[in-house]
Amino acid sequence: MNAIVPVQIQMMTSLEIAELVEKRHDNVKRTIKNLVDQRVITLPQFEETSFLNSIGRKQNTIVYKFTGEQGKRDSIIVVAQLCPEFTARLVDRWQELEAQVAQPVFDISNPYHLLQAIETQAKQNIELTQKVEKLEPKAQALDTIAETVHTYCIRECAKTIGIKEKDLINLLLQKKWCYRDAEKKLQPHAQYVLNGVFTNKASPVIKNQNDGQERVFLHMRVTAFGLTRITGLVNKEKLK
Repeated sequence: MNAIVPVQIQMMTSLEIAELVEKRHDNVKRTIKNLVDQRVITLPQFEETSFLNSIGRKQNTIVYKFTGEQGKRDSIIVVAQLCPEFTARLVDRWQELEAQVAQPVFDISNPYHLLQAIETQAKQNIELTQKVEKLEPKAQALDTIAETVHTYCIRECAKTIGIKEKDLINLLLQKKWCYRDAEKKLQPHAQYVLNGVFTNKASPVIKNQNDGQERVFLHMRVTAFGLTRITGLVNKEKLK
């Protein structure tokens, strides 16, 4: 026994079209009438209906009803005349209506239909479980990285992620996660230090041979949390 499919005809009113294209309903109806007079579209059926206006009051109006394939064609012509940029929005709406019509209706009082619904749900649960099992090791690996206290240099990050070091550097520079200072060394932008992606590690104090002053150099390091963020960025940009 097959699922019961109700006999329905997809339908859209001139009021719905007005809402989709963000135009006054009377303007939409005027366009419809002009196209009918020009014999570009057929005269749709019409009926009186009520709706809530902009101040929340109930108001009666006459709406045109576009039904079936002819209604779909004519309504697209109407929207193309009114607002060409909204034609795609109308097509999407018709597709939604057609999908609703094609959706089978299960009678839960029918044992066969009930069993069919249970089997469908069981299959969906199995598929979901399989997806979780595939994703879980990756999620656990990222959690493990994030929980460590180690920091990494860019070369170590690139090796861990599986891309070239220069590609990773170019990506971070392009996305403005870091920049090069006057000595061409990579330095993190402040916001990515504050949110825990990078940290600056001070190298041992050395003596500058030119001015005799002792100086401390800061080296950009990637935190464990930062490694997970950078991995996500690389995956998003599809560099791997």
